This record gives sequence, structure tokens and C-alpha cells, in this order.
Amino acid sequence: MCQFLIRLFKKNTRIKEQDSMKKYLIVGLGNIGEKYENTRHNIGFKVLDHFARKEDLTFETQKLGDIATYKLKGRTFILLKPNTYMNLSGKAVLYWLTKEKIPIENLLVITDDLNLPFGSIRLKTKGSDGGHNGLKDIQEKLNTTKYNRFRFGISDAFNKGKQIDYVLGEWTDEENKTLKERLEKSVELIKSFVLAGVNNTMNAFNGK
Repeated sequence: MCQFLIRLFKKNTRIKEQDSMKKYLIVGLGNIGEKYENTRHNIGFKVLDHFARKEDLTFETQKLGDIATYKLKGRTFILLKPNTYMNLSGKAVLYWLTKEKIPIENLLVITDDLNLPFGSIRLKTKGSDGGHNGLKDIQEKLNTTKYNRFRFGISDAFNKGKQIDYVLGEWTDEENKTLKERLEKSVELIKSFVLAGVNNTMNAFNGK
């Protein structure tokens, strides 16, 4: 009986580990509140909102953020919009990784990037925070720079000393014309990350 229980315990442990490997935490960075809704800095929220509309998902407010769950081909996407404000994003990321027992390689963080042309998308497996306060907090809370991040280019078309005004400013009419197609491409990237893996997705989407 004892050996049977040990085998059963090991089997259940393996099943739980396999289940956790099939879960993915997709985090869109942004600031809560109506005044931030259409700002460049909130592109992470905007991408996840587009994903949710496309797949008829509903976000529910839970601990440290708004959560929506999507299942596809045996994989579970947990979409997270932290409600901690940008500078404390790491607290929400760490909490949901831990709660759902998701390995860090199954984490994808969506963020704006001043160093990329508007609409450019780039997936990376590691890197510095690049002066981005949301990424800086995530790096500190996870104690590593090795986590997947999806950078969405917002360009650096601002005058000296106007960076904060620019990132917290709203999209121009010209940018809005292109944004919908870029959001569609972003959803495709997220699904590819989960289903095809990070390396295949980088090859397929970076610079596209």
C-alpha cells in the first residue's frame, strides 16, 4: 500500500508539473484610469484589450489586477493587466506567477519601447529595463533580467525634455490609422509564443 501511495503521489506531482507547463502568463503593462486609457505608455493594456475583444473574453478584477483566461489547443493563456500602476508592476507579476505555479519561461510581458519605430514589434528573451519603470520593477521582484518581453515601438518623436509628456500622451490620428493592424499582429505574436515557442516566434515576427 505504501509503495502504491508513493507512486500515486509521484504521478499526481508529474501531472501538476505538466499542467503548469501548459499555463502562460501574458502581462500587458499600463496605468489604470480613464486618463491613461489611450496613451502610448498603455500599449500593453491595449494589446490585451484587443485580444479580449477578438476572442470575446471578459476581464475580471482580482488581486493586483484584471484577469481574463483563454484556452487554445490545450494551452491556457492567463491575461493580466496589473492595477498597481506601472511602477509597481512586478508585484502583480510575481503574485500571479506564484499563484498559478507558472514557470518564468512561460511569462510574456508587453511593453512600450521608445527605441523602436512606431508599430515595430520585437520579442526578446532577456535584456535590461531600458529605463522603463515597469520593467525595472519586474526585474527587481523576479530578481532576473531573463524573462520574455514583447516590445511595441512607439518611436522617440519628442523634443528634448518632453519624454514623459510623450509617453503619457495619446496616439495621433495618423498612428491610430495603423494601430488596428498592429494590434492584430500583436495578438498573432502572443498566440505564436504560446503555441510555437519563443524562438520560432522571434524568427517569424521580429521586425515585421
